[in-house]
Amino acid sequence: MAAVNRAGDASKLVRAPKTAELIADQLRSGIVRGVLKKGDSLPTEVELVKQFGVSRPTLREAFRILESESLIIVRRGSRGGVLVSAPETSVAARDFGLLLQMSGTTLADVYDARKVFEPAAAEMLARRATDEDIAELKAAAGALAALVNEGTESADLAEWSAATFRFHDLILERAGNTTLALLGAVLREVITRHMTRAVASTTDQAVIEKQFKNTLRTFRRFIALVEAKDAEAARDLWAEHMDRAGRKMLWGTLGTETVIDLFA
Repeated sequence: MAAVNRAGDASKLVRAPKTAELIADQLRSGIVRGVLKKGDSLPTEVELVKQFGVSRPTLREAFRILESESLIIVRRGSRGGVLVSAPETSVAARDFGLLLQMSGTTLADVYDARKVFEPAAAEMLARRATDEDIAELKAAAGALAALVNEGTESADLAEWSAATFRFHDLILERAGNTTLALLGAVLREVITRHMTRAVASTTDQAVIEKQFKNTLRTFRRFIALVEAKDAEAARDLWAEHMDRAGRKMLWGTLGTETVIDLFA
């Protein structure tokens, strides 16, 4: 009898999906598989109600689920309708950022993760880099060089930081691995905010300029290794750069700050 009761208690924990969730699953599947493409219009409410055999409130609940996932856009009014959309990286970044914040993740923890996947991406890029990839890297390094050449007196340090991180972005974007590219994009806001704060916490302009000049030299060395297809050396150089930059960016109490401190 006890076993039966336990089985009965367990069964209460299993919730059957709502009809709206099942409809959302079916529409989501069509979007993910490409049957429904970005910009496509879904059939009218009347047609979908008839197709699924449900009420309008149930169908609208399914729409709300998909809208919250940025998979559709619901337009209301005389020219209304439902358009297929595509989830933006910013949506994933927001949700992942919230998870990092609620988990009390430190900035040092985030940077340690970057020290694992960025050198790997650097190696992958060096193995497969095209002329276009190299041109993009040179353009990013050139943008930072232009800012550095202007000197710290007219410097917008946030702009300097953004130019620096653009180079990091390119390594992840051009490595040929979608997962790494998306991972970098999701962490971008966290990292750029941290980098801006780290630079702002250094008041010595000469020190700031020296750090950016050293970074620029590393960028140029990295590009040369990529051009030479020297993947292992590119990986090692980037690992050294990440380690060295990390010691500067996480000085004092910055490393022990949590992600939530950046957004508070």
